[in-house]
Amino acid sequence: MLILLTVVVLAALAALTFAGTIAIELANPPAGRFVDVAGGRLHVVELGRADAPPVVLLHGASGNLRDMQVALGDRLAARYRVILIDRPGHGWSDRPGAAADASPAAQATLIHQALVALGVARPIVLGHSWAGALATAYALAYPAEIRALVLLAPVTHPWPGGIGWINDVVALPVLGPLIAHTLILPSGYFMLKPGVAGVFRPDIPPTDYGPDTGVALLLRPNEFIANAQDLAGLKAFVRQQAPRYGELKMPVTIISGDKDPVVYTDIHSRAIARQVPQATLTVLPGVGHMVHYVAADDIVRAIDEMAAR
Repeated sequence: MLILLTVVVLAALAALTFAGTIAIELANPPAGRFVDVAGGRLHVVELGRADAPPVVLLHGASGNLRDMQVALGDRLAARYRVILIDRPGHGWSDRPGAAADASPAAQATLIHQALVALGVARPIVLGHSWAGALATAYALAYPAEIRALVLLAPVTHPWPGGIGWINDVVALPVLGPLIAHTLILPSGYFMLKPGVAGVFRPDIPPTDYGPDTGVALLLRPNEFIANAQDLAGLKAFVRQQAPRYGELKMPVTIISGDKDPVVYTDIHSRAIARQVPQATLTVLPGVGHMVHYVAADDIVRAIDEMAAR
């Protein structure tokens, strides 16, 4: 009897998740175009003039390209060719390598393929948070094809502690997909608002951050699994990559807040700044993790300075 009841409850939750996923996708349709890469497609939004200097904006964990578009994309489009990309498995992008695409190096390869297809040459590449590891992986893999790096509250080095138990569990085979397809979406609706508040802390998120950035897309089972896999493998990846940062010869601007409760500035930003020959580090007093919202003017100014070199 208990087994039957469990099956019925899980089936009901799975049906609710399926219906909720459709509703979320209808409310947040793709806004750009799809670019073919090996095994699938990446969703890309382009802003600004095609003949302007290119700037590529890469979003962090638990989000999609609209996070970057709202904070920086529309502002930069006045004088740059802005390319926003849903990372593999996020937003509307495919994840052709499944769990293998959790590696920032694998994502860098797919993003490079998309940029080549778009005819983007020597862009300034900006990465926030998780995408700090991605942007540096891209620069290490394609050093001659990148003009400069901008790293915002980047993950660059191994850190003490874990990534949160739910991500550890969802990244597991069998059990992870079961949870993702039954429990995450129904419970996640109640966690989105406090989750956004936590990642912005001590700063205050914009009033319409959730609907404007389509953050609810994260609750879809496949994206939640992809996000958990990204986080589960990140520490091991940066542990291997960190000794190579001295190879970065292009200009690198790092902007972080000294009150970041998510990615600790001392462990990451200050450490990579010491390793990179042409690094410039700005630590903003009293600012948390979402520097691209709190300090957009500083970031745009930094991009302008790099583009003018």
